[in-house]
Amino acid sequence: MKNAIILCSGGLDSVVTAYYVKNKAKYGKIYILFFNYGQRTLKQEKRASKLCAEKLNGKFIEIKLPELNKISTSLINSAKKANKVSRKQLKNTEKEHLNWYVPCRNIIFLTYALAIAESKLIKNKQKYDIFTGFKNEGKEAYPDATSEFVSIMNKLQATAVKKNIRIIAPLINKDKEDIIQLGKEFGVDFRNTYSCYVGVNSKNNKHCGTCLSCRLRQEGFYWAGLQDPTNYEIKMKDFPENQLKNRH
Repeated sequence: MKNAIILCSGGLDSVVTAYYVKNKAKYGKIYILFFNYGQRTLKQEKRASKLCAEKLNGKFIEIKLPELNKISTSLINSAKKANKVSRKQLKNTEKEHLNWYVPCRNIIFLTYALAIAESKLIKNKQKYDIFTGFKNEGKEAYPDATSEFVSIMNKLQATAVKKNIRIIAPLINKDKEDIIQLGKEFGVDFRNTYSCYVGVNSKNNKHCGTCLSCRLRQEGFYWAGLQDPTNYEIKMKDFPENQLKNRH
């Protein structure tokens, strides 16, 4: 039986990755690895990640990284007001992506995942592959979520780890709408995923509807030709939901 450790934030991409690992790649034993680094949507992300583990009969593991919160320059670790992103602004998101970038976050996350995988291999003689839901937005957006980055991390683990442990990003070359279509195929309930960077009310899983991540989520559903079931605080008027039937 194949074993997997899946980095999961509870967001759409990482949850679909988890379903891919279980239903498509046919891994048996899975761990949902969640990182608590004081992000402003911690409660929502943790709830979605735990639910993902429950639905896939996996084990939920939380790693607490309080020091990452202290050194982060990202708005995700700040209470500062976030920009409301228009649909037009999605044509060039480099500057807005930078506002949400957490320095070296994915290097840290993958290092922990490798340590857990190697520990299990040493203790229990069980090999685990590591999966991440990276979606390549371009090097200018998140430099630690590119195909090149994954390749380099695999080279690093080949040197640093006693046994080869693969790091796999199965969705990295797919567009958001393709990931949503895959999620539909695997039976993902998108209402149980959480993508918002800002957070509105931690009790009702509501998304703000205007931050960069919410806007990219909306755009993905639009181009996938599917109704967006997400509960948004604000629905931007520039999103042509009435044209849904003409898409894809």
